[in-house]
Amino acid sequence: MEDKGFLDQAMGKAKEAVGDLTGDGKMKAEGLADQAMGKAKEVAGDVSDAVGEVAQKAKDALEGK
Repeated sequence: MEDKGFLDQAMGKAKEAVGDLTGDGKMKAEGLADQAMGKAKEVAGDVSDAVGEVAQKAKDALEGK
């Protein structure tokens, strides 16, 4: 099973929450950055999946399936 950035997003939310609770602006910023990185990985994974599906459909069409 692929992560697709979900772990980064979850860790980022946790860091952001800890930063909020403790007043640690650096920790909160790291959390927000981790969430953004996770979202970027998620989008990249979705694009990769879509490209793979299109390529498979094209291959199947060329092979007459």
